[in-house]
Amino acid sequence: MRAMTEIKAVLFDYGMVLSGPAHPPVWAHMQTLTGLSPDALEAAYWAHRRDYDRGALNGRAYWQAVSPNSPPATIDLLIEADTDLWTQPNPPMLAWAQELQQAGIRTGILSNLGDLMTEGVLSRFDFAAFHHRTWSHSIGHAKPEPEIYTHAISGLATPAEQILFLDDRQENIDGARAAGIQTLLYTTHDAFESEMLARGFAYLLHPVR
Repeated sequence: MRAMTEIKAVLFDYGMVLSGPAHPPVWAHMQTLTGLSPDALEAAYWAHRRDYDRGALNGRAYWQAVSPNSPPATIDLLIEADTDLWTQPNPPMLAWAQELQQAGIRTGILSNLGDLMTEGVLSRFDFAAFHHRTWSHSIGHAKPEPEIYTHAISGLATPAEQILFLDDRQENIDGARAAGIQTLLYTTHDAFESEMLARGFAYLLHPVR
């Protein structure tokens, strides 16, 4: 049975939706570069990440906070490694986004990314076909803050209730729901397809051009 409110636009998270999980060998390389233990790097990496995502820290300032003893040349390598860490593609979702675009369904990206991470991602992926892209650092807000959803809704020029948002984090899903957006928590692609069918979204899984 088709969902009562038809979806006119699909809004994608980037990390763990359009892209795959962090690449373990790169994380090991970052440990070597910083000289930090796995636990210490993990703690420092995430302690400052939200400020980076919100644009309170730029990329270089973020990495100086994570690894304060690293010289500029090492900071450059860490910035590059951070891009490598998060640019493993998720082929079925990238292919589905392209199907939606070819069928004339509006698509957008809503992602928590810092400035240099955004530059790195855009150097690896061509997202020009997406109708709108909201990168958190550029507006000074990050999911699940309400302002970032308002920005994405406006950019897609689609009523919130006609947008389907996919994200891998429950708190971001909850923020989107509070903004009136339809949502689906993304875990695996098989689970995603099963949930889409159960929700009456088969017409989105295989859109007609």
